[in-house]
Amino acid sequence: MDFKIAVLGGDGIGPEVTSEGVKVLQALEPLSGHSFNLDYGDVGGVSIDKNGTALTPEIAGLAASADAVLFGAVGGPKWDDPSAAVRPEDAILQLRSHLGVFANIRPVKVYPWLAESSALKASVLEGVDMVVVRELTGGLYYAQPKERTETPQGLSAVDTMRYGEGEIQRIMRVGFELAQTRRKKLTSVDKANVLECSRLWRQIATQMAPEYPEVELEHVLVDSCAMQLIQQPRRFDVIVAGNMFGDILTDEAAVLASSMGVLPSASLSGVPTVGQRSTGFYEPIHGTAPDIAGKGIANPIGSILSVALMLRYSLGLTEEAAWVERAVDEVLNSGVRTADIASGGATPASTTEMGAQVVAALGTGG
Repeated sequence: MDFKIAVLGGDGIGPEVTSEGVKVLQALEPLSGHSFNLDYGDVGGVSIDKNGTALTPEIAGLAASADAVLFGAVGGPKWDDPSAAVRPEDAILQLRSHLGVFANIRPVKVYPWLAESSALKASVLEGVDMVVVRELTGGLYYAQPKERTETPQGLSAVDTMRYGEGEIQRIMRVGFELAQTRRKKLTSVDKANVLECSRLWRQIATQMAPEYPEVELEHVLVDSCAMQLIQQPRRFDVIVAGNMFGDILTDEAAVLASSMGVLPSASLSGVPTVGQRSTGFYEPIHGTAPDIAGKGIANPIGSILSVALMLRYSLGLTEEAAWVERAVDEVLNSGVRTADIASGGATPASTTEMGAQVVAALGTGG
C-alpha cells in the first residue's frame, strides 16, 4: 500500500530529528512492502523568512491531503520579538485547527535502562507507564478575545480561557476510551476551586463516567497533579487535561523519562483506534533547542517513536509500529545514548548515529 506523508521539519533541531524518523520510515519499506511517499514543506520561522508567514496555504493544503503529518518543531530566538505580528508558533496552532486534531496523546514510559539518567530516584520511577491526553484546539491558547491594548493606566493584555460542552465531551471520551484499554483509571485534571471553565470540565467528566462503569474516574487539581507526578508517578494511568494544563504537565513528565528527547506525541481527530486509519499529526514533545541546533547531538528517539505512533494510529500498521518500538528498546538497552541521556564517561552518540542504530535494529529484529 502507498501512503502519503507530509514532512514538516520546521526550525532548530526539528529538521535534524525528523530526518532520522524519515530514515526509519524508509527502512520499513522493504521490510513491510508498503511505500511511504514523502512531501516536504517549510513551516515556522524558516517559512516566515521565506514567505512572510509561518504557514502558507500551500503547506496547509499539503498537510490536509496527506495520510499523516510528521512534524519537527518551530520557533527560536530569531523570531522571539513579542511585538511581532507573525510568530513561528502560529504554524502549529493553525495546522492543529486546520486538520481538526483536537486530542494530543502523549505516552510517558520510563525505560528501566534510562533510570540512571533521570533526576529522580529509581524507586520512584519503577513501573511508570502513563498516557496524558491533552485537549489541543481550545482553551486559553485559542479562545478570543486575545489582545494587547494601550490604556490610560498603561499596557494591558488579555487571553481568554473558554471551553464548550462539546469540546469537553469529545476529549473526555478519548480519555475514557484509552483508560478502558489500559488499567482502567482516568485522572481528570482541572482547577475547579478557582476557574469556572474547570467547574464545567469536572461536571461533564462526572456526567460521562456512568457510560464507563469499569473505569475509575478521579478529579485532581492541576497543582496537586504536578506535585504527585514527581512524588508518586506510577499512581497515574491515563490523565486528561485542558490545553494549557496538559502542555505544562507533559513537559514536567519528561523528567520521569529522563529527557524530553525520548517522548513522542500523536495529535488525532478522534478516539485513537489501533489498526484503523485516521487523520494524525505526529511530533516529539520537545522544542527547537536552538542552543544545540546544527551540532548533531539532538536526541531523535522522540521523533522515531512518533513515527511508531503514526504507523499505529494513522496508517493502520500495528505490526510495523511494534517493530519500531522494539528496535528503540533494543538500542537503548544496548547502552547507546545521545548526550541528553548519557551517563558515565562513554562518548555520546550523535543524532545520526542514534538513528542509524535504530535502523540497524529494525533490519535484524523487525
